[in-house]
Amino acid sequence: MTELSEAVAGVQPTAPEGAHLTTLRGPHDVRALPTGRLAALAQDIRTFLIEKVCASGGHLGPNLGVVELTIALHRVFDSPRDAILFDTGHQAYVHKILTGRAADFDRLRQAGGLSGYPSHAESVHDWSENSHASASLSYADGLAKANELRGYRDRSVVAVIGDGAMTGGMAWEALNNIGASERPVVVVLNDNGRSYAPTTGALTNQLHALRQSGARTAVSDQASANLFTQTGFTYLGPVDGHDTEALQAVLEQARILRRPVLVHAVTVKGWGFGPAEGDEADCLHAVGTVDAVTGRPAPTSGPPAVSWTSLFGQALLELAAERENLVAITASMLRPTGLYPMAVRYPERVFDVGIAEQHAVTSAAGLAMGGFHPVVALYSTFLTRAADQVLMDVALHRLPVTFVLDRAGITGPDGASHHGMWDASLLGIVPGLRLAVPRDGGQLRSLLREATAHEGPTALRFPKGTAEQGLEAVRRAGSVDVLSESGIRDVLLVSYGPMAHRCLQAATQLTEKGIGATVADPRWAIPVAPELLDMTARHRMVITVEDNSRTGGLGSTLAQTLRDNAITTPVHNLGLPRAFLTHGPREQLLADAGLSAEQIAYAVLRARAGKPLQPTATTAGSPQ
Repeated sequence: MTELSEAVAGVQPTAPEGAHLTTLRGPHDVRALPTGRLAALAQDIRTFLIEKVCASGGHLGPNLGVVELTIALHRVFDSPRDAILFDTGHQAYVHKILTGRAADFDRLRQAGGLSGYPSHAESVHDWSENSHASASLSYADGLAKANELRGYRDRSVVAVIGDGAMTGGMAWEALNNIGASERPVVVVLNDNGRSYAPTTGALTNQLHALRQSGARTAVSDQASANLFTQTGFTYLGPVDGHDTEALQAVLEQARILRRPVLVHAVTVKGWGFGPAEGDEADCLHAVGTVDAVTGRPAPTSGPPAVSWTSLFGQALLELAAERENLVAITASMLRPTGLYPMAVRYPERVFDVGIAEQHAVTSAAGLAMGGFHPVVALYSTFLTRAADQVLMDVALHRLPVTFVLDRAGITGPDGASHHGMWDASLLGIVPGLRLAVPRDGGQLRSLLREATAHEGPTALRFPKGTAEQGLEAVRRAGSVDVLSESGIRDVLLVSYGPMAHRCLQAATQLTEKGIGATVADPRWAIPVAPELLDMTARHRMVITVEDNSRTGGLGSTLAQTLRDNAITTPVHNLGLPRAFLTHGPREQLLADAGLSAEQIAYAVLRARAGKPLQPTATTAGSPQ
């Protein structure tokens, strides 16, 4: 038995490296398997997942936890005739294998390869591509209504949602509608007690009580009411989520009932792989390239890279030690957003509200009303879910709330729904809000200090990955750092945050061609600093460079401000296109959008010649 096989609990795989999985053409092959083959199939899938995901990176723990559940779903329901929706979609790798895509896993999350989330472009078995949590039940409600309107009375809609995603308010809005209907919607609650971290809130207590109460998998057994029966669902469970035959029996009953049913499946995140089950942080939720036996990253030479996230976490901890009124809020992402060190030191001042970004923001508003300064730490892509709350609940009241947006800009392999490329456009319309884009770790520390001392709403955004090396300014003009200048004012490159290194390289290339370039980095991108307006008026041309959508982005804000102040210097904006960008390496996707140093310099040359800049993009769909 190999080391890998020993790391996976249970029987030995029936074929080397799960090779026979590549012969699965679709769910019909899964349904044709005799019952006695199901345990071996589950084991082969686990071995396959560990090998492939550890080699490429991706979501490991969530998929190991739903192997038997996904097999049972495809044996009971007829996909795609019966719609199976995965919330948030990061646990759909097993579904991809069973629907004929095992051979594509060598290119998982690589450019042009298999998406790490459901993708309708890949397969008719994938209904939705949005990988934001808590949305599956609303999709299911709408699909069930569509089936009813079209007379498809023998079709089912199934939504697979974790107990973590169930903490989101949108899920409860959908439950309210589904439970009041008689439409055949099956909600499969995958209860593993976690999202990234252990689930929090009253729902956790309810599910714990149901788990302790024992299985009730027949309708006649429904003697006691619970949270779900009181909202109109037939409750079946709890059922062992790693027992394929038991799951199949319960799901078959749910299908036959032809009404709203909630199946409560109890699973273990990372099941069958010791390193995942034993990982206290997040059960190896998402991994990079790691060892397939130990689950640990390969050792690297030299000093360890320092991430933007860890720098923020340390800076916040230092500020929390100085200011007792500083508190922090996260939406079920304590470790991924860097709040864990503060939670360990000051647990009473850090609040995890579950996957509920809207609630997080308005709860922060209440804390601010009560005399505290909340720091709301979110991934940039998830801020979009709380745009109304930022605008109406925080900014309208001019409250001192600081938003710290991790994974801003291009995030890489997670694709269209995870790129943080809209936050600056959204925040740019918020009256009174100040937005900073730090270019390096030192500036992140100073700007966070300024933000948390400000008496109104503020935001900081930074990208995924290793923090940039420090860049010293040659001089400072008010709140604008001048990073380089040649004395000849042909072009002003306005660099926003981590784009600074690229702009400096582009300036060097332009200087070699006899074109004088100045590189300026506004410490606060919004509002536009008066000193930046003065600089633009003294140059022949302005090029803005940002890791955000060009549409309504930081460059657009500067251009509008120039027009408002009757400054006629031509402005050209470089940034991300108005499109949904696919998954791929960050550097490649930035280059596809025209944001390499060479492309920035070339854009200057084209603009000087009166030619269009012609940005390009790799998209997951057509530009809108």
